[in-house]
Amino acid sequence: MARWQSGARERLQQAAMSLFVEHGFEGVTVAQIAAAAGLTERTFFRYFADKREVLFPGHDEFEQGFLRALDKEHALDKEADGDPISLVTAALAGGSEFFPEERRAWSRTRNAILRTHPGFLERELLKMSSLAATLTRALRDRGVDPIAAALAAETGVTVFRTAFTAWIAEGETRTLPEIQDEVLARLHGLLDTRQP
Repeated sequence: MARWQSGARERLQQAAMSLFVEHGFEGVTVAQIAAAAGLTERTFFRYFADKREVLFPGHDEFEQGFLRALDKEHALDKEADGDPISLVTAALAGGSEFFPEERRAWSRTRNAILRTHPGFLERELLKMSSLAATLTRALRDRGVDPIAAALAAETGVTVFRTAFTAWIAEGETRTLPEIQDEVLARLHGLLDTRQP
């Protein structure tokens, strides 16, 4: 009987991504992924329901990063109760921790694969919609007015998506938090021009 091997999930992800790039998503089987990782199909299915799941890992962990940072900000600064943008800004900082620099190349490759399949892009949009709904509920649970909570959450997701797209662009060297700060500053600048 084969023993559990350390790093199996990561090996499977790396093998799958390499094969998807080389042969296209549809041209790759689970058996090929497992073989390229030096593992069995059974091991693959311990970690992933199917080969699509390789492209969408850790959604709960992703959302939890935002929520943990929001909770921390809420606990540290009770005055933030009236400022949903401060809470969302803190949540963005927590969400960016899910994407350290060593994950940038993987994220670029993943994005290139997602762009080749409309169904994957739809799923990615659903992931962002789920994040917005989660943040909206979290803000409402912390006493933020429902409309302000929805606006702040949707704004936060837009800032994240805009910054993430810039972060994975070829040639970009700034960190995701640096880009998010710039996007937030530009958003504030746009809003300030609307003031009388």
